[in-house]
Amino acid sequence: MSANLSTTFDDKNSETSTLTSPTLVLNCGSSSIKYALISDDNSTRITGLAENLGLDTARIKHTTLNGDKLEISIPGGSHKLALQKILELLEQYHFIAVGHRVVHGGREYSQAVRVDQHALEEVKRLKILAPLHNPANALGIEAVQAIYPDIPQVVVFDTAFHQTMPPVAFRYALPKYLYEEHKIRRYGFHGTSHAYVSERASKITEAKGPHGWITAHLGNGCSATAVYDGKSLDTSMGLTPLEGLMMGTRSGDVDPSLHMHLKRQLGISLEETDKMLNSESGLLGISGLSNDLRTIEQAASEGHKDAQLAIEMFCYRAGKYLASLSCALPEFTGIVFTGGIGENSVTTRASILAVMRHFGIKMDAEKNAGLYGGQEGSFQAEGSSVELWVIPTDEEYRIAQETRQALKLV
Repeated sequence: MSANLSTTFDDKNSETSTLTSPTLVLNCGSSSIKYALISDDNSTRITGLAENLGLDTARIKHTTLNGDKLEISIPGGSHKLALQKILELLEQYHFIAVGHRVVHGGREYSQAVRVDQHALEEVKRLKILAPLHNPANALGIEAVQAIYPDIPQVVVFDTAFHQTMPPVAFRYALPKYLYEEHKIRRYGFHGTSHAYVSERASKITEAKGPHGWITAHLGNGCSATAVYDGKSLDTSMGLTPLEGLMMGTRSGDVDPSLHMHLKRQLGISLEETDKMLNSESGLLGISGLSNDLRTIEQAASEGHKDAQLAIEMFCYRAGKYLASLSCALPEFTGIVFTGGIGENSVTTRASILAVMRHFGIKMDAEKNAGLYGGQEGSFQAEGSSVELWVIPTDEEYRIAQETRQALKLV
């Protein structure tokens, strides 16, 4: 750490007392690390992002307790180097635990667990189901172990929340041995987000419980979940995050025979098709422009036909999925929108609800128009069959909460 950087942080020592018994949350992605240091009462936090890891443009963007923003260049920096720098930035705040977001926990884990050798080995083994994320998650765990061997760590699995799904929802119509011997089934993802916003919705609604929510996490990655009485009953993603909704670069549902068709007709390998479906499809593939909905909306407003089609397909497929997930709910209380698109795109929410025109849903256009940029609120009109909510997700807080629960700190 440079002298200037040390001075910058030493000047803030007077603020450390406001960050009581903090938990460090690490979300290690394939080329990035998102982190947050959160006080035990969730009243204060320090946040940051290490991005472009492995490239010359690798950097850490750090926001201090009082909101100051710092940028630290780490050209060519690896996950390990970035984690070392992050831990240096935060060491003066004396965090008491570390919670890791881990994408895939298989069917063994239905809740957050303290890291031990078995849990770490499982995270590594399950890279076969999440090759971009689980290895990075394991790196994060090992990096903390090396520097802070005595600080307890917890793994919070994206898949754990969905372990309450019944077999009718999580089984594929495949030969039984594939499930029993090889664990081929639907797992679901974005669990911490769906758990957080559904729990939050149940707290702020005036409807009597138990509540049945369809939660729509819409961003570069998209998924929807049917949550009843706090439990996931069905979700759109499956064995991997590719199944389900159309996303930024992921195709969502396609004919399972597509791989073989492309191999026979065009000589495209299974690996090439897999890369195409995960990285070159979705909004990017249809628009030919970008995976960022804001860019596509701008192009659509200027008459770009493929951009217009990308938006229409995204909304149609989302609406169709939300409608189908209502079948899983004993009671349908409402729909909750979250994620970068769900929280901010007023027109996308309206278009998705228009697809569900047979449900008796009535939207207050003025209220909908006011919900963006971190605003929380409902936007159903009088006489609507279900409630409509925008609730900004807070996966970091949920991970910190589950970490403390796993360690019996609450």
